[in-house]
Amino acid sequence: MKPLLGISLKVLSALVFTMMSATLKTLMTRYPVGEVVFFRSSFALLPLLIWLRWQGDLVNAVRTRNVAGHFKRGLIGTSGMYLGFAALSYLPLHDAIAIGYASPLIVVILAALLLNEKVRAYRWTAVAIGFVGVLIMLSPYLRVETFSGGLSAGPTLGALCAFAGAFCSAGAMIQVRRLTATEKTGAIVFYFFILASLLSLLTMIFGWRMPDAMDWGLFVIGGILGGIGQILLTQSYRFADTSVIAPFEYTTMIWALLFGWFMFGDLPTPTVLTGGAIVAATGLFIVWREHRIGLLRTKEFQASPQRPGV
Repeated sequence: MKPLLGISLKVLSALVFTMMSATLKTLMTRYPVGEVVFFRSSFALLPLLIWLRWQGDLVNAVRTRNVAGHFKRGLIGTSGMYLGFAALSYLPLHDAIAIGYASPLIVVILAALLLNEKVRAYRWTAVAIGFVGVLIMLSPYLRVETFSGGLSAGPTLGALCAFAGAFCSAGAMIQVRRLTATEKTGAIVFYFFILASLLSLLTMIFGWRMPDAMDWGLFVIGGILGGIGQILLTQSYRFADTSVIAPFEYTTMIWALLFGWFMFGDLPTPTVLTGGAIVAATGLFIVWREHRIGLLRTKEFQASPQRPGV
């Protein structure tokens, strides 16, 4: 049951993060990326502190003996957030998220190499097929003529930012998995938001703009959604291996297509739909396969002879 709980939390966090991205995308054309990152991180502290207070152990929840680990996670995560928001300012919502789908693929590899997690052949196969789906969705950005405008071309720059952000996100996921071995969820999320706020505050020297009343509301909503999503995401790593959870980042594709259509009028192309169907199929296969393995292990345990006193 624990892997399924981890998967469920991951899927729910994907929905919340997509809502956050759609909300903050409406602000990207009017405010610097650093300012958006700052408000997203600072307002995200509100749901976190309420959640910790509700648990009744606010002080102990943020205690830590691994300051270096939190700083590493904060630096990598903030870099990924900055690059991700920069990509949103140049690309449609579903395209920016689609490029980020490289992150779960990278996570599976890093989890096997750095965390020594066991990744079975069927999961490698599913991830490989999912990567084919991602490549189909990204095919417009892989053509030679796309880069004819150089780095100054908006979509090209956005695609590069999104791809670089995918690497940062993968590194952050690995670091979160390491931190969950000794740190509480509250501490992991709290120090990330604090570090992200401080690091993004440094960008004030490049010029910020004072939000009006409507934009203040959007910043607050985006930040709160980000805080809730971060709590759900961090909790998910407590109940399942990173390589199991990572492919379910693909569920954001469904929400991105819906929000992109209703909020921005961005209709998905046939390549996005085709690639998305492949990616969704791999995710469903992993769920089914994990469930089957769980049933087989239960039957084997029940059929095995019990030792005296056990």
